[in-house]
Order: sequence, then structure tokens, then C-alpha cells
Amino acid sequence: MCVVPVETGHSVRPMWLKIPVSPACLWSKLSSVSATIPKTMRAVVYRGANDLRVEAVPVPRIGSGEILVQVGVCGVCPTDIKKVQYGTQTPPRIYGHETAGTIVQVGARVRGWSVGDRVGLHHHVPCLDCHCCRHRAFAQCETYKRTGITAGFEPAGGGYAEYVRVMDFCLPGVVKIPAKNSLEEGAMLEPVNTVLKGIRSLSLLKGDTVWVAGAGPIGLLFIGMLSALGMRVVATDLMESRRQLARRWGAWKALDGADVNLVDALRATTRGRGLDAAVVCVPVDAVVAQAQAALRGGGTTLLFAHTLRGKLAPVDLGVICVDEKGVMGSYSSDFTLQKEVARWVFSRRLDVRKLITHRFPLEETAAAVALAARPTEESLKILVESGFARPKAGSAR
Repeated sequence: MCVVPVETGHSVRPMWLKIPVSPACLWSKLSSVSATIPKTMRAVVYRGANDLRVEAVPVPRIGSGEILVQVGVCGVCPTDIKKVQYGTQTPPRIYGHETAGTIVQVGARVRGWSVGDRVGLHHHVPCLDCHCCRHRAFAQCETYKRTGITAGFEPAGGGYAEYVRVMDFCLPGVVKIPAKNSLEEGAMLEPVNTVLKGIRSLSLLKGDTVWVAGAGPIGLLFIGMLSALGMRVVATDLMESRRQLARRWGAWKALDGADVNLVDALRATTRGRGLDAAVVCVPVDAVVAQAQAALRGGGTTLLFAHTLRGKLAPVDLGVICVDEKGVMGSYSSDFTLQKEVARWVFSRRLDVRKLITHRFPLEETAAAVALAARPTEESLKILVESGFARPKAGSAR
């Protein structure tokens, strides 16, 4: 005979029962606390290059050390766009990793999380113990390279679905969303983290001049954070509307990226000394060459959008060696910055709400990806809503 608490439906108040079975058997059967969950769900399944299909798939089953999250919103990320467009991974998969939602099931061994908690998710979490982690190269950690959030098939983020399973090693990457903040803000935690990681990799001093090439969603986040940290930001974009946005996000100057004399114009902003750093937010090789030419000796070009391997570009090795002009990359997020990023976003010091321009229902994910791949003058950050993003009256979204 064993006396145990049993959760009753949506209630969190336990009902105590006497059940004539062993404690070991009970622990196996009462493996989680959960809300009412369907057996199947809608998901957008990648079936090959440029082939996204809305399908009915099983709701993921969780283990005792995992949680199940009902997806509210998921941002469209350029890395997922490239995977879909170029077919760089084998199907089937369910993409989407800038995810926020509500916990609906908690494994029996999970502590610190409850059904009903609204959370933002990180699908990569490092081990913090390996050689790469000790060098703070978290994105190169083998544990980090594992995707720990899935909606089914080979784990790929799963945010373009109604539910996702968060594996045990990714629980440290779960961030609670305060009551005053929205799910949309929670979905922006991961991209903001990648930007702050990139900034931290540069050796900048307050007052330094930094060029941000490309004033799309990521470029604007760089502009907003760099300017808030005291840098003089020079932004460039091909669209006049984006250059105006760059100024509103804190850019000191905004120049036309198509200017044939752009390098001279950039160097002129420092009276000929040269830029302290350049952040390349567009996958254009010619911009990298312009950045190197516009840098001062000892400056650094940060590559943030060149994520396709196998692309080769000419490099003046003498400039790197003699002039000490560095070229470096930054990819994905930094687990150790989570709390700092949460303060930036949830305090609205960096108001990410202004970045969101389009919201698509789950069944129109393919259209959302297409718009993100070919942005218009009006489009910036694009979100996919699973259908569970709509709040009750008066509540945060």
C-alpha cells in the first residue's frame, strides 16, 4: 500500500489516494505532471528543398527529466531559411528554434518548472566541461551541437509545430518570461543572445566607431545594442527605409550601401583613421573586402551571415599580418549570457517589439519563410503563430 499525491486535470491541488501497488511502479506510472494534451498536432514538416508541408504528427512524448511546451510563437531565422532553400539537411525535419510558449507537461524528475509557466527556449546548450567549453568556444562543443528540442523526426528545433519536447540537457536553456512581457519577446531571446555574443567577441572601447553592414532584423539589433553600449554606429543598407530605421535604432550615421565610394565615406567618419570594427550582417563577399579596407590597423571584421561552408574569397594575407586587421566569425548563442540577455529584453532596454512586423499562422509557414528570404521595405522580423499565442483579455502576449 502506498499513499501518493495525484494531479487532477488542470488543477494543481493534489488529491491523496491509497493505491495497493509498489512505490517503484507508481514512480513509473506517475512520471509527469501535465495539462490535457492531444495525441496528435499540426506541424510544418520539411520534406526536401523548398518543400514545407502542414501535416498531422504525434505530440512528442517526454521522459521523466524533460518538459513539453505548447508553442505560442516562433521566429523565422535566416539559418532555417538556408536549410529549407538549399536542402542542406536530410528530410523529414521540423524546423523553428526561436521559440516561446507555455509548459503543459513536466517530467517527474524535473525541478523548478511548473505547468503554466511561460518560457523562452534555447535549442543548444553546452556541457561547460569539455576542451571547447573551457575555451568559451561553446558553439564548437559536441553537446552544444546536439539539438535538444524537437517536435518529431530528427531533432531540428520543432518551433513550427504546436508542441515541442525539451530534452533534459536543454533545460538550463529554458528562460521564464515575466508576467508583464509577451511570448513574442520571449521568442526574441535567442537572436538577441547571438548578437550580444558577437559584440562581446570584439575588443571595443566606449566611443569606438563600428560599421554595421545591413539594417535588417539582426543588423538593427546590433545597432541598438552597440549604440546603447556607447559606440558610434555607422549603418549601411541598400534601402532608404532601412537607413531611416537604423537612425531610429541609434545609428550615428546611415549610408547607402550601394555608394561606389563607400570605403572613403566610411573612413571619413573617423577623419581617415579607419573603423575600429565592422559587423557584416549580409552574406556578401564584397562587403567583407570593403570592411577590411575601411578598418584601422588592428581593427576587426566580424562575419555574422556567412554560414554556408565551401564559399571561398580572396584575402590579402599581408593586410591581416602586417596591418593586424582581424577577420573572425560568430555563430549561434552563448549560454553564459542568458541572464544578461533576459535583462536587455524584459526590461525593454532593447525593445524588440518594434522589430516585429509580420505574423503568420502555422499553416502559412512557407509564406513566412519566403517573405523572410526576400524581405520587402515593410518587413523586418517575421513570426509564426501556432494558434496558442492569443492571450486572454488583459494578459501579456
